[in-house]
Amino acid sequence: MKAIIKGGLVPKGTVNVSGAKNSATRLLAAACISDGEVILENFPTELVDARHKVRFLQAIGTSIDIDEVNESLKINSKDLTCKELDTYDFPIRTTYLLTAGQIKRSGKAKIPYPGGCKIGSRGYDLHIMVWEKLGAKVTQEPDFISVEAEHFIGGVIKFPISTVGGTENALICGAIAKGTTEIVNAYITPEIEDLIDFLRRMGTQITVNGSSHIIVEGAERLKGVIKPVMSDRIEALTWLVYAVLAKGTVLINNVPFESMEVPLLHLKKMGIDFLSNSNSIYFSPDCLKNGQVESFELACGAHPGIISDMQSFYTLLGVIAKGDSRIFDYRYPERIAYADELQLLINEPVMETEPGKITTRGPGTFKAGEVTSTDLRGSMALVMAALCAEGTSTVNDVEMALRGYNNLAKKLSSLGIDIMIQES
Repeated sequence: MKAIIKGGLVPKGTVNVSGAKNSATRLLAAACISDGEVILENFPTELVDARHKVRFLQAIGTSIDIDEVNESLKINSKDLTCKELDTYDFPIRTTYLLTAGQIKRSGKAKIPYPGGCKIGSRGYDLHIMVWEKLGAKVTQEPDFISVEAEHFIGGVIKFPISTVGGTENALICGAIAKGTTEIVNAYITPEIEDLIDFLRRMGTQITVNGSSHIIVEGAERLKGVIKPVMSDRIEALTWLVYAVLAKGTVLINNVPFESMEVPLLHLKKMGIDFLSNSNSIYFSPDCLKNGQVESFELACGAHPGIISDMQSFYTLLGVIAKGDSRIFDYRYPERIAYADELQLLINEPVMETEPGKITTRGPGTFKAGEVTSTDLRGSMALVMAALCAEGTSTVNDVEMALRGYNNLAKKLSSLGIDIMIQES
C-alpha cells in the first residue's frame, strides 16, 4: 500500500487518542484464556495488527464480535481449539501470545512464526524458554511453531535480558499454569500493567515486587470481564509532535499522562510549552517559547524514559530544531534505517546516522518526495514529514504505519488534512 499526500496544510481541530496498540492486541490474546465472555472497550477496531489477530483467532474457533461504532470487542473462546490451518501467513509480531488459549482448551498449540518490523534482533528464543520452563514440548515446524503440554506447570522464569514480549507471554501462560510461576527480570511497562490489571480482574493472583519481579498464581477458572484498553501514549506523542512540526492548532484528547511524564518533560525542555488539563493537551504556535524548537540530546531506553518506539518523533523535532541534536538508542541500534528515507524529504543535508545514534544539524525544512517505509514508527515519521512539505509526496509500504494507528485517515480528516491510501 502507498499513501499519496498533498502536504503543506496546517492542522486545526480536535483528535482523540485511541486505545493502545501495544495493550489492545495483548489483551485480545489474553481474553482467550477466560472461561466467560470478555468485552474490551476503547479497542482500536480498525488497527491492522488487531484485525490480523482477530482473523487468526476466528480461524481456530473464537467468537469475536466487532463494534466499530463504539470501538469494542466481544470475545467468547469456549469453542477455541488447536487445529492445523491451510495457511499460517499472518503478519503478527506477537503470535507467541496466542499459545496459552490453545493449550488451555486443547493441550497443544500451533502458532505462526512472529512477523512484524525488522529492526534488529527480535527473535523468539525467550518465548520457547517460557514454554519449556512451564513444562511444554516445543517443535519448530516449517510453517508454524508447535507447543504441547497437557497443562502448563508453574516454574521459575529468569530472563537473561529484560523483555516486554517475554514478560507478557510468561504472565498469560502463568495465569493458566498449575501452581506458582515466578518471573525474574521482568520488564514492566504501562501496557504490561494494563495486562496485569486484566488478568487480575479475571481472577488471577499476581504480586509485583519492585520493578522487575512478578509472582503469578495460576487459576483453574477465569471469569469473563469488561475492561477498557488504556490510551496509546505513542499515538498521543505523535499528534503533539505533528502539531509542533506543522505549526497547527490542535486539541488532543485521551492523553495518558501517567505513562508519558518523561517524554513530555523533554518536550518542555525543548521550549514546547503546551497546555494541558487532566486528560487533554492543547498546542498552538504560541506554545513555542522562542518561536522554534531548541536543540537537545537524549537517550532512548526503558520506561519511564523515552522508549525506542518514540525515537523517530524526536528525530523529526531534531530536524527543525536550531543547532545540533543527538538521539541515542542502544537497545535497538539498527533502528535507524528510516533516517535515510527521511533525509529524502528534507531540503538540507541534516541527518547523520550510525548504529545506535542519530545526529541532526538543524534547522532543516521539509520537501515533497517519494520514500519507502522501513518500520512502523519510522513509516509514521515519513508520513508526518510529507504532511509538512509543500507539494505531493508518496510514502510506499504505508501499511506499516497503519499497523499502529487506528483510523489514521479519519483522524487526519478531523484536522482538515486529506491523505489517500492506495493499493500498490
